[in-house]
Amino acid sequence: MHGAPPEIGMRLHDLLKAIRLIKQHRSAAQPAIPTGLLGLLTEIDRLPTGCRSRDLAEHAGLDPSTVSRGVATLVRQGMVAREADPHDGRATILVVTPAGRAALSDALRWHAELITSALDGWSADDIESLQRGIDRFVGDIHRALNIHETTEAAP
Repeated sequence: MHGAPPEIGMRLHDLLKAIRLIKQHRSAAQPAIPTGLLGLLTEIDRLPTGCRSRDLAEHAGLDPSTVSRGVATLVRQGMVAREADPHDGRATILVVTPAGRAALSDALRWHAELITSALDGWSADDIESLQRGIDRFVGDIHRALNIHETTEAAP
């Protein structure tokens, strides 16, 4: 392939704008999780049996200082707790609290309703094609950036 047509870049710009709009509306409709921290809370929940901040930063593709600030906010909000690491008494692991799990469930339900509404009128084939395309694109971006996922998410 010769290179991505410039339209792809514009479509990605449009997609990022749509994501920002979703975040703004979700924050207004579901304020329990602080703005910008739903993804971090989701990552903590997806990692098996809690995780360390540095593992979370690596898995989420974020700077450790960004993760540290986000985790501190989630801890203050009661969404995440730091617990002693059973394998290393000097370290702590991050775990989603029951309040965090309830807020996460509400936020994910809100997202599901929004996406269901947005895809109303799409055929099952169109939806499956979109999902396959996103999966392939994300995988190929990781490949192009030479990023290898080393931490598996819990099933």
